[in-house]
Amino acid sequence: MPLVPMSLLLDNARGTGRGLGAMNVIQLELAEAIVAGAEQAGRPVVLQISENTVDYRGWLAPLLRASIAIAESATVPVCVHLDHATRVELVEEAVELGCPSVMFDASKLDYDSNVAATAKVAAWCHERGASVESELGEVGGKDGVHAPGVRTQPAEAAAYVEATGVDALAVAVGSSHAMTTRTACLDNELITRLADAVDVPLVLHGSSGVPDEGIVAAIAAGMTKVNIATHLNATFTRAVRAAIADEAKVDPRKYLGVGRDAVAGEAARLLTLIGGPRVDRAV
Repeated sequence: MPLVPMSLLLDNARGTGRGLGAMNVIQLELAEAIVAGAEQAGRPVVLQISENTVDYRGWLAPLLRASIAIAESATVPVCVHLDHATRVELVEEAVELGCPSVMFDASKLDYDSNVAATAKVAAWCHERGASVESELGEVGGKDGVHAPGVRTQPAEAAAYVEATGVDALAVAVGSSHAMTTRTACLDNELITRLADAVDVPLVLHGSSGVPDEGIVAAIAAGMTKVNIATHLNATFTRAVRAAIADEAKVDPRKYLGVGRDAVAGEAARLLTLIGGPRVDRAV
């Protein structure tokens, strides 16, 4: 099926009290695994390509085009999204290559500069039919740039969304990027206040560090999009490491395929958790 607009996936999730899983792609096997997991779970999913991954690979086009092709072959709704782009030219390249959704991250800037830069990017993207996610409050752990413990304030979030015109807002509520243990404790009371303060879906970055029950509680409190990267990378690496211990396996397909299958199973489990039965948030 054609790529599904991010706005439609977010609106459907938010309107039914469900979450929307968004999972990061580094190489082709992960894109295939995530979509396979979504099909197993019968849930929509977002394939995300980060600026860090673009820098690792050296260019955006091959992985983005491959991800779009995999998404379009899926039997469940899939959107492709550029994640944590700090460079305007990368945002523009992604949209021009057919990416329908981007996350422009100006959170390292001061508030006024963040607003100005994000509003300009949002206007440019909206003119071309692409949706924009942004970040306010600096989610911890991103290459040492973001300050742990920072929290997004509801009044500032409401003003920011109005001033920038963004379609979704990543907020700092206690999670941290690149965690390899699932021990983060989220501020669900703050999530509820943020959800009441802004009229766009909230996005939880750093969800790999949040335990299952924490993810469910965050969605019940008002979170919509749930981003997961490190946890699936770890799942892939563990499976490949075990498979490659057999020295007779010299064909990469013999161990990369094992990693792909492991990620597909875990993606299906997480997507069922995130997009499971309706959770009605108390008003």
